[in-house]
Amino acid sequence: MTNDTPHDSVRLEQVSKVYGRGESAIIALDAVSVGIPSGSFTAVMWPSGSGKSTFLHCAAGLDSPTSGAVRLGGVDVGGLSEAKRTALRRERIGFVFQAFNLLPSLTVEQNMALPLRLAGRRPDRAWTREVVERVGLGARLKHRPGQLSGGQQQRVAIARALLTRPEVVFADEPTGALDTRTGGAILALLRHVVDALGQTVVMVTHDPLAAAHADRVLYLADGAVVAADEAPTADAVAERMTHLGA
Repeated sequence: MTNDTPHDSVRLEQVSKVYGRGESAIIALDAVSVGIPSGSFTAVMWPSGSGKSTFLHCAAGLDSPTSGAVRLGGVDVGGLSEAKRTALRRERIGFVFQAFNLLPSLTVEQNMALPLRLAGRRPDRAWTREVVERVGLGARLKHRPGQLSGGQQQRVAIARALLTRPEVVFADEPTGALDTRTGGAILALLRHVVDALGQTVVMVTHDPLAAAHADRVLYLADGAVVAADEAPTADAVAERMTHLGA
């Protein structure tokens, strides 16, 4: 048994991502090697906007790195066919995108259940009830996305990601469109799925208060991991971000 992958849900090995060629090339990720332990909550922060979504997309197998390897549950994603990669994402990964990606013609309930339907799985009713309750959508299940606020749409996207009970939830600024109270409830829900269900959460955020819910914060600058904090506090995260941004 190798000792590098069994305890990591996600592992990046010397992952680089370059956009463009020659002098105009932009290095979004520069030989990043990092493991995300199974059953942990990791926040990823950047001092500027560049690169963090690239990190998330490469780690989740949505985008292919220019070089290096990404392993999900010990499986080398780069070695899979597109069909197998799609199946891996559907069965083992939940996504919360900034753009929500809800289908306007479906109700809240139907949008939430869509990944399960695509995977040919039946929803777990007790778990569905718990998720709906925790994201505060009980009165909105028959509504369509166009009838919801941005914050409510974000909650639908989060519920959809959690219903499949994925091994890893990747979240891109999951509290960005939410008021403080709702954002706190969402972060508490992400914390709950880690602590109670042993799921793994990887969250990109710019908010030190959100990052303080995580077990560990990774800081990336100029495409590389430059620091990490265990058991972070909001003040410590804010101070480090100030230094990184200087």
